[in-house]
This record gives sequence, structure tokens and C-alpha cells, in this order.
Amino acid sequence: MGRTFFEELNSENVTGVAYKNVSLKKNVLSYFANVGNATIADLCKELNLSAPKVTALLGDLIQDGLIKDYGKVESTGGRKPNLYGLVPDSAFFIGVDIKQNHINIGLSDLQKNLIKVSEKLPYKLDNNKESLEALCTLINDFVTELTLPKEKILGLGINLSGRINYATGYSYSFFYFNEEPLSKIIESKTGIRVFLENDSKAMAYGEFSAGVVGTEKNVLFLNLDHGIGLGILVNGQLYYGKSGYAGEFGHIPLFDNEIICHCGKKGCLETEASGWALIRMFKERLQEGSSSILTQSHSNLAELEMDDIINAANNDDVLAIELIARIGENLGRGIALLINLFNPELVILGGSLAATEEYIRLPIKSAINKYSLSLVNQDTILKMSKLGERSGIIGACLLVRNRLLSLS
Repeated sequence: MGRTFFEELNSENVTGVAYKNVSLKKNVLSYFANVGNATIADLCKELNLSAPKVTALLGDLIQDGLIKDYGKVESTGGRKPNLYGLVPDSAFFIGVDIKQNHINIGLSDLQKNLIKVSEKLPYKLDNNKESLEALCTLINDFVTELTLPKEKILGLGINLSGRINYATGYSYSFFYFNEEPLSKIIESKTGIRVFLENDSKAMAYGEFSAGVVGTEKNVLFLNLDHGIGLGILVNGQLYYGKSGYAGEFGHIPLFDNEIICHCGKKGCLETEASGWALIRMFKERLQEGSSSILTQSHSNLAELEMDDIINAANNDDVLAIELIARIGENLGRGIALLINLFNPELVILGGSLAATEEYIRLPIKSAINKYSLSLVNQDTILKMSKLGERSGIIGACLLVRNRLLSLS
């Protein structure tokens, strides 16, 4: 018996005619994934292949359990053609979105439906081997709880903040302990093929593919969390730059201050407009004598977290609202710079700080109007994320599907 499509896909020894057939099967799957169910005539026209060739490809994919014949389609005359489409539960993908103090894990099927989600699993992201081991344990626990054959899980997408080279599987900001790519290390511990991605890029792609984005193709996604991340979509494609590091928006030197950023430099946007900055500002104001509802619930100010301040703002805490507005004003200055550079159709505000909604959106909008060119910013719509915490896991799953099956 011959090898299945997935065995051929993952084999390093596919050459000649077999390699061409794998590529054609990818094209067939791509069409179904992006367009939906289709007839043989549709596929012949789209892929520029003969009917016998398409029929043979479909036969192989049906035998592998990836494609299903959904029966006759309505026709205005003549013989009714058969309609073919994906079998959603024939393949699955896992997305892991790593935050500072928790992780989100999700499982999607071949038609990008989320089947299972585990959100806000406690986890501390530290740049050490213990943190990496804890991550792998959480992933393996999630896989163990699934009620499907492990061989149906084709890939695992992992989102990390910082410098990620998705093409090589290296992370240069976290878990860069030896010469082996991080993707290979995690792959050896989970038994599933691993793809790394920068968290902001994955969130941007999730929002673009299944969130607030409509027909827009030139989109900026702001990941407003402890740091500041940026995902850039140009003509509907993620923009990476030369080595995959494009989007280090938080490290633009916009401020003349003496605050050392996490990158080691002074004056970065993150020092005045991030979750880290919000925590610092909040503690400083409390030490100066300002009042907040958090002083009643937190006896130890050193333990204050960003989520505490966000929750306080959403419960009408004046100090929290005031400082989030200050963060928004500073962010708006930076976003105005991006609008002047990219002239985007859409700017999306996502990440943890976006949970404050109008408290941060309005000062951002005001600063954009103040600092960007009106002729440019009038083309740009500002929206809040639709997917919220799930944008990262959805983006991770879809990017794995795309890269593994070469779906556009």
C-alpha cells in the first residue's frame, strides 16, 4: 500500500513525479480551504489541470480521508456534477499563545473551526530551562486530554514575544540556550511538528483571517500588553523584513528620558506607553499619596499586576483611568508615526490593555489626530480587536495549517 498524503508531505525523500503530485494535492486542498466545496470542473478551471488528473488527485485524497464526495449539485441542465470538499475532522492543528503570566491553547480542524480551547492556564514566562519544561508539560497535558488520534495533529504553532525567526525555528529573546532551534527542542518533547511565530504577528493574522478585518488588505495590529508588539499586513500578507524581526514598534526611541527599556536602551516607546510603564507609573503615584481601590485589596504594592490596574479602570478607579489615558496618549504618538509611514486602511488595537476599551481608544484617537497628517489619517479606521485573547491561538493554528499545507 502506498504512502498517505501526510506521510508524503512529511517525508524528505519525495522527488520527481511523487513530489509534483504532493504539490498538486496541496493546491487542491488550498482551493477547498479558501473557496469552499467545488466540482471537478471548478478545480480544472482554477488549477489548469485535465479532468482525469483532477479525478485521480481527488481519488487519492478521498482515500486518505481528507476529501469527501458530498453528492450531486443542483444544475440548470444536463448531468448534475458531484460536489467535493474537505473533511473537517481529518486533520487538526494546535495553537499555543504564551503570555507573561499564563498561556492559551487551542485545537482547530482543517476548516479552521476551534474544537477545544483552554484559556489562561497559569504559567510564568521566564528565560530559563524550568520555564521551558513547564511549557512542554502544559502542551503535553492538553494533547493527552484530547479524544482524537495524535497522528491527526499535523502541527503545533507556538507564539512567543520578541525576536523570532519563523523560517529557522529560532527564538532569540526566550529559551535560546544552545545551537539547536527552539522548534526542534519542543518537537522532541511533544512528538508534534513545531512552528514558532512572534506573538503579535500571529495575533494579527488571526484577526485578519477570522476577526474584525473585512475587505482591508493593509492592516496594522497593535499588541498592547506588558510590552508593545506590532503585526504588519501588506496586501493581505504578513510582513517580516529580512530576518523576520519587522514590527519592533515598542523600541522606537520617542522619549527623551533616562528610563532603561527591557532592550537595554533609553527612551523607547515601551518606557512610557506599555503595560510595564503603566505598572511603574501606578506604583509611583501610590507612593506619592494618590488613592485607589487597589490600596484596599493589595497590602503589598510590589505584587500589583497589570491585570489589577485594568480591572480597577473597568470598575471606575480614577487613578487607573487617568494613567491608562496617559498611556493611550503616548501610544497615539507612536501610532501616528506608523500611519504617516504606512498609510494603512485599518489599525487594530489588541492585547491586554485593549480590554479597557474606550479608556484607551479615545486618547489614542485624539493623539493620532494631533500628531499624524490629516490627509493620511483620514484613510485609516481605528478598531478594537474582535477575537481578544483568542486571536493568538487562532492565528497560530492557521499559520501552521498554511505553512504545512502551503495554503495561501
